[in-house]
Amino acid sequence: MLRSNPCVRCGACCAHFRVSFYWAEADDTPGGTVPLALTEDITDLRRCMKGTNERHPRCAALQGRVGERVSCAIYEQRPTPCREFGITWSRGVLHFSAAELDRCNQARAAWGLPPLLENAAGDPDASPPAQTPGARGIAS
Repeated sequence: MLRSNPCVRCGACCAHFRVSFYWAEADDTPGGTVPLALTEDITDLRRCMKGTNERHPRCAALQGRVGERVSCAIYEQRPTPCREFGITWSRGVLHFSAAELDRCNQARAAWGLPPLLENAAGDPDASPPAQTPGARGIAS
């Protein structure tokens, strides 16, 4: 059973995937929130978080040490891919979809971290009933 938000100890997703999004999410456009200084252009319509379009990615907004203690310097202004990543912690419960858990564990493996939930799909002790349709929940 998980006792605390595992994401604040991990950060592997922020240092494994490219975080690309529609250019208008940056704060140089009306309604945009992502700090422009932390983005770079990919195409005329797409931007990414600086540091994530590298061979060994690490988001420029990621603070701390992957696998120990991390945080996002722009959490409230983070782009859509970060907001929609399917692993969330809410009220002491970890919510996830199977596909997003696979992506999470892929990033964790790249950093030499153990899977977040080794047998969540088949172990009833590892995952209580789903909290939302199409997602599962792990209580603290």
